[in-house]
Amino acid sequence: MTGRARARSRGRARGQETGPPGVTPSQEAPREVSPSEVELVGRGRTRSVPGVVSSEAVIQISAGFQQVKIGERGGRRRDFHDEGINTRQAMEHVKDSKTGISGSPIDLKANFFKILSRPQWVLYQYHVDFKPVMESRRLRSALLFQHEETLGKARTFDGAILFLPHRLHNSETVLYSETRMGEKVQITVTLTNELPPTSPVCLQFYNIIFRRVLRMLNMQQIGRHYYNPTDPLNIPQHRLTIWPGFTTTILQYESSIMLCTDVSHKVLRSETVLSFMLELRHRTGEQGFTAACTKELVGLIVLTKYNNKTYRIDDIAWDYTPNNTFKRGDSEISFKDYYKTQYSLDISDDHQVLLVSNVKKAGPSGRPPPGPALLVPEFCYLTGLTDKMRADFNIMKDLSTHTRLTPEQREGRLNRFVGNIHRNANAQAELTTWGLNFDNKLLSLKGRVLPAERILQGPTTYEYNPWQADWSKEMRGIPLISCRPLENWIMLFTPRNVDVAQALLQTLNRVSKPLGIPMQKALVWNSKSGFNMEMTWLQYEDRQESLLKALQQNVNPATQMVVVVLPSNRKDKYDSVKKYLCVDCPTPSQCVVARTLSRQQALMTVATKIALQMNCKMGGELWSVDIPLKQLMIVGIDCYHDTAAGKRSIGALVASLNHGMSRWFSKCVLQSRGQEIMDGLKGALQGALKAWLKHNKCLPSRIIVYRDGVGDGMLQSVVNYEVPQIMGCIKSMEQKYEPKLTVVVVKKRISSRFFARIDGKLTNPPPGTCIDTEVTRPEWYDFFIVSQAVRMGSVSPTHYNVVYDSSGLKPDHMQRLTYKLCHMYYNWQGIIRVPAPCQYAHKLAFLVGQSIHREPNTNLDDFLYYL
Repeated sequence: MTGRARARSRGRARGQETGPPGVTPSQEAPREVSPSEVELVGRGRTRSVPGVVSSEAVIQISAGFQQVKIGERGGRRRDFHDEGINTRQAMEHVKDSKTGISGSPIDLKANFFKILSRPQWVLYQYHVDFKPVMESRRLRSALLFQHEETLGKARTFDGAILFLPHRLHNSETVLYSETRMGEKVQITVTLTNELPPTSPVCLQFYNIIFRRVLRMLNMQQIGRHYYNPTDPLNIPQHRLTIWPGFTTTILQYESSIMLCTDVSHKVLRSETVLSFMLELRHRTGEQGFTAACTKELVGLIVLTKYNNKTYRIDDIAWDYTPNNTFKRGDSEISFKDYYKTQYSLDISDDHQVLLVSNVKKAGPSGRPPPGPALLVPEFCYLTGLTDKMRADFNIMKDLSTHTRLTPEQREGRLNRFVGNIHRNANAQAELTTWGLNFDNKLLSLKGRVLPAERILQGPTTYEYNPWQADWSKEMRGIPLISCRPLENWIMLFTPRNVDVAQALLQTLNRVSKPLGIPMQKALVWNSKSGFNMEMTWLQYEDRQESLLKALQQNVNPATQMVVVVLPSNRKDKYDSVKKYLCVDCPTPSQCVVARTLSRQQALMTVATKIALQMNCKMGGELWSVDIPLKQLMIVGIDCYHDTAAGKRSIGALVASLNHGMSRWFSKCVLQSRGQEIMDGLKGALQGALKAWLKHNKCLPSRIIVYRDGVGDGMLQSVVNYEVPQIMGCIKSMEQKYEPKLTVVVVKKRISSRFFARIDGKLTNPPPGTCIDTEVTRPEWYDFFIVSQAVRMGSVSPTHYNVVYDSSGLKPDHMQRLTYKLCHMYYNWQGIIRVPAPCQYAHKLAFLVGQSIHREPNTNLDDFLYYL
């Protein structure tokens, strides 16, 4: 290999400039600097000791662990726990109580630890002025902390605001300091507030103090959570490493302030980006390397172990190598020399190109972001799993042995974690100086198990085993509520899949009769003989083209259903089928991979599920549950970010059309990046109301909206923007039309876990367990429901937050209705984690974002074509 080819194999190639040469690399996480480490050289200027990064690079409090000012609101999205949003106070019917009464009581434990503080604990807030004004925050800290005998050892200072656990003798205290240059500085410390333990500022303060404690336990922060890199779990056969860690939040709950902590795992791949690029270059060759490298790497998250920070790769700087220089202070330094002096790391490959990560955080004092960070591939480790890894059964099985913990294992990990805090002398000294500590046992509380639902299927009703949460056996041989006769449908398959296609046809005929689905013989096409035309055996790409051609020539408006037996799970082929049949020629379709049909022992089960899906995709109804409320429309909203289209937002709305919640209206809209979801979904909601009017000859008197896809910190936007948009959209339908409206925010990604002690063993709570005390928030009308039963690991509850309610439904009725809707998802004969309309909306948005990338044809709005 020539020298030029070798350089290109390492990632060096011609490309466009990503920015000026002054782009800075990632910097070391700043830490708290003691006065002895800082040389005071004059007003607002400091000279750091070697190895300490200038604190002016970031805005941080004196602890060095939180890059914001304590008590500061606004700016970037810091409040990812949605503090300070009180929605309960506007609901008269739940002001006194938001707890339900139905169901049987159950004793539970939760992953919460109470915070213990000394009596009458108060946090004192002081404002600090410097005269003359000091520009450098680090210098201000050094000058103030010269007065430890006055302030005490326990203190937190962010450059302007000082927090102390005790009150100074005077409301205004004047101190004097002197810089190394001999400049006299007057410091005025003025008491501004006495904060009770429940104030939002104190809650932020608790979390900051706890992060100090985690650092004392030698844990490293990655993203929002903390991990222990000194105790890794290695899976060498898959080149994976797992860092164990914990998610932690301290918040005010119903009766006390508590720490919620859960076990977390960070999966790292034991390969650097450089080794990945070299391997990719070997596979693709020189010509296709640049395009393949960009496609594979852009969007991935990498970890730089020298500072334990994660970065998203946004681009590749093809014209930059470690020998390039950037401006650091008043001089130029190469990336190679920077990593050598800053981290004692030697770069072995001088020809590797650099990775670009756009820094979105604001710079010092609210200035614009400092610009992209350039990273060295040799020091970047890939994180997470690829789609190929997730599809590998052996990898996922080996991972689950370390990450899928039973309730007893999870309790043991959490107790050891809190025990380490109690045994660590430094951690206890830090907490004691602030008058704080943690309880040493998990919180015990009461829950309720809601009554099991009876399934209504055609003329029959039946019960099921809640612990299995699956009624596939009970429903066999019972006719469905309503069936669409399958009279004109097509099946497509390749010549090598003739046997599995014939087996599927025969089995579909067997299972459809007991379900009450009239099924005529399918018009069969294969890529060799076609229907009435000659097709030759071609390569995969040509087969894909011939399949699309067959769809174009033979699917017409009279076709009810198209079944495609795919030879593999190649995404591009699936996407082409769905795009044509959802956009260009609106027809319900069912794709199935040949490998799924090859297992004879599971063919009856697979064929039954396919028959059920085909029936609902054409407008059939499978089962229902008893819902007492009349003229009720349920709406589910979810969103998806299409990475293939520049993170364009895709909003999906699914609304019920009948009393049994067995018919649904679906609409998906594509929006520009950053656009509010409800802007695009207003028309969809109006379309749902018109469809209800068409089916029922009247408008619904009650509407309940389940809003999924609300990320951390987005609750304020939902309350202030989306709820008024929903109300305005509804009122625009008819004059004086004012239905009762309820808006519920659904969250699945939560840290709360609940355990039940049954027969002396700690286990998962049974499906239907509802928790609406102790661990809920006092300012919200919220509750948890455990709706699923899991065979392995710990079950995850779902959090429901009613942010608007003019219906006056009792909490008991709201909880029962929510649990009932978890039974109504037609893609699974069992209970799911969220109400059915939320899952439908998720499936629709995912299909459009992953495969179609365009709005589906309106002719499919009344069908569940995306199951």
